[in-house]
Amino acid sequence: MATTTKEISIGDLGARSSEAEPTLQGETMALNVGPSHPTTHGVLRLKMELDGDIVKSCDPVLGYLHRGDEKIAENMTYNQFVPYTDRLDYLAPLANNVAYAMAVEKLAALEVPDRCQAIRVLCCELARVSSHLLGIGVYGMDAGAWTVFMYTFTEREKLYTLFEELTGARFTTSYTRIGGVARDIPDGWLGRVLEFCKGVLPVLDQVDKLLTRNRIFMDRTVGVGVISKEDAISYGLTGPNLRACGVDLDLRKDKPYLGYDQFDFEVPVGTTGDCYDRYMMRAEEVRQSVSIIRQCIDQFPEGSYYAEEAKKIFAPQKAKVLTSMEELIQNFMIVTEGPQIPAGEVYFEAENPKGALGFFIVSKGGGVPYRLKIRGPSFCSLSILEKLIPGHYMTDITVILGSLDFVMGECDR
Repeated sequence: MATTTKEISIGDLGARSSEAEPTLQGETMALNVGPSHPTTHGVLRLKMELDGDIVKSCDPVLGYLHRGDEKIAENMTYNQFVPYTDRLDYLAPLANNVAYAMAVEKLAALEVPDRCQAIRVLCCELARVSSHLLGIGVYGMDAGAWTVFMYTFTEREKLYTLFEELTGARFTTSYTRIGGVARDIPDGWLGRVLEFCKGVLPVLDQVDKLLTRNRIFMDRTVGVGVISKEDAISYGLTGPNLRACGVDLDLRKDKPYLGYDQFDFEVPVGTTGDCYDRYMMRAEEVRQSVSIIRQCIDQFPEGSYYAEEAKKIFAPQKAKVLTSMEELIQNFMIVTEGPQIPAGEVYFEAENPKGALGFFIVSKGGGVPYRLKIRGPSFCSLSILEKLIPGHYMTDITVILGSLDFVMGECDR
């Protein structure tokens, strides 16, 4: 059926095609993008209907990576599920580990020591820096700027070396435990983190020179993919995608945890909610995370890195297991039956790099959750595509997808 551009339902008032004249008359064309395509950043399929170069409708299709993580969680102990949280947003596994552990600890009414909280703050903020660096670099490539990726990927590689020193792994860290973290920070590690912070800011300045006032980059992102405050809230967007729309909501400020209320940092907020604002959000958040990391290291507390009094929850130290029968029995019980969590239900969400990552857990007591549900920010970010994309040129789809910075492991969980 013949249509004109004026007949297209434009969900986004900023869509470039709204300025186009209805000069073309012809049949529409169906186009599949993905599920395996560089533009989609993973196994995402977009079923689109095109009227010339203009997208008339878009239907995002998910599920190609479905793994049943939530059901798997209900068949293993609380600690055994930690590695599965790595695979949600696999670009920020340290932050996922912390969010999950804190949900279980909230159910158990367990508080971890100050040193453990400080280590977790460092984990979350370094994960944010790592995720945003990759997000900005890949986004630059999406818009045709390859050099930015080389700068940010180099810094991310330095972060992975720090992660390896801390956790023993570069990618899937599995670092937290219910009641603490797997091990204390290595000698000299805090100093190396500070050195990284010192080096990453000039790189951000360089990225700023390459992208922020780049005419081509601005032409491709300013006024493109505009999301209103109302739409962002109704579709459940969180994190930088929500704040870019002008909504000042950050769980670290509004529902403080891990002592975030003791740090001095700002929450960047956008004005128009377009692709350009979403890029600016992430660039500024990296700078704020560096500030938090420095404050955290300046006042880094002494003490234990796990809740020593929670003997029914946390396995004893390896040295004690090898020398004490009581500790050996305790370790055996924790490993085989899991941390003993009381009956009840809880929901906890943390401010992850891509938005609010929440865990809803129902316990009937014992070491295995009865039910576990995950609220992933990327899933909500993709849900708005069917309204956001129609009315844009086909060439805008790449930058719109990149600006949302989603990861499919979190959607197809």
